[in-house]
Amino acid sequence: MSVKIYIDGQEGTTGLKILERFEGRNDIEILKISEELRKDSAERARLINMSDYTFLCLPDEASREAVSFVDNDHVRIIDASTAHRTNPQWAYGFPELSAEHRAKIEGSNRVAVPGCYASGFNAIVYPLVSNGIIPADFPVFAYATSGYSGAGKKAIAVYEGEDKPYEYGSPRQYALSQQHKHLPEMQKISGLSHTPMFNPIICDYFSGMVVSVPLQTRMLENKTTAQAVHEMYAKHYEGAKMVEVMPLMSIDEQKSFFLASNTLSGINKMQIFVFGNDEQILLCSRLDNLGKGASGAAVQCLNIMMGIDETTGLV
Repeated sequence: MSVKIYIDGQEGTTGLKILERFEGRNDIEILKISEELRKDSAERARLINMSDYTFLCLPDEASREAVSFVDNDHVRIIDASTAHRTNPQWAYGFPELSAEHRAKIEGSNRVAVPGCYASGFNAIVYPLVSNGIIPADFPVFAYATSGYSGAGKKAIAVYEGEDKPYEYGSPRQYALSQQHKHLPEMQKISGLSHTPMFNPIICDYFSGMVVSVPLQTRMLENKTTAQAVHEMYAKHYEGAKMVEVMPLMSIDEQKSFFLASNTLSGINKMQIFVFGNDEQILLCSRLDNLGKGASGAAVQCLNIMMGIDETTGLV
């Protein structure tokens, strides 16, 4: 028997990708809204309450409005906006972070899909804090390179248009005021007591990202090594199907290695890397901002909520 799925915001980048990931699945039925009623509140409410699971791929206020439409206890919501990611009543949709996160996703009717940058950041920093490598008040800095697909339809049109501005051919730093919308989520989920500094960089390629966190061990009360940090990640993510801790490279291997940001474009997994040496450790996560960083994560959460193999439709 199939379950009924409605995607509110199915014309956006994330909504379209979720639809793609459902192709060929016979265990779900997609409820479609007609083009002329896409923004009609009454029709949206009708379809939400007809569904077993509704994905919200909307701006924050529209997502909050959509949740208010629910009047049927069986409807389970998977929200891909920022609206509910720091709400303790919602499960945070990154099951690999801990057994507690996975259990909450399994049993919840409300799941918030992580942001793409926050996914990469929390995959690195949550284990550092929870395993005692860094204290909660450690001054964390992160930077990230990302493809332009996460910037929305208007930005995609500019990047792919014939009149693309000259500057768009270069990596561009943004959110320079240190008020990026993912920061509250990055702090809360990772367990940090202070907001981290974050330097996102948008680049002229479609999708994929790398989030990097440098760690100078002289600042740690309990000094560690690159080998010890790598072993910690390997143990933390042992058995994870969508997160892979990559082998630790020797210094000589690192000298000739380039970490590309688009390698996992179109692939629903994340890779964790430990680089550097025992004095300066560089921690990196690589993922597709449209995959494990958005639509892939949303579908993985659905699969877990349905009680089926979490990789269904993703590998």
